[in-house]
Amino acid sequence: MPDEIVITLLGKPGCHLCDDARAVIERVARDLGVAWEERDITQSEDDHERYWEQIPVTLVNGVQHDFWRVDEGRLRAAVTGLR
Repeated sequence: MPDEIVITLLGKPGCHLCDDARAVIERVARDLGVAWEERDITQSEDDHERYWEQIPVTLVNGVQHDFWRVDEGRLRAAVTGLR
């Protein structure tokens, strides 16, 4: 049985690109039956320092997958490839 797949959205409040990314991630996670979570980079000094110029950032199982915009087809392919 494969390990659980988790998509993570790194963003911050008031970020319209994060809102767009969230909609795509929610749809892909629901359609493919995988977990997703969201982290606010303003709550972590390390996240803020590392990602503030790139948000929204998408991670798949902790590995950076995309930033600024989420390509739905590419995200679906990455998640499907991990199964």
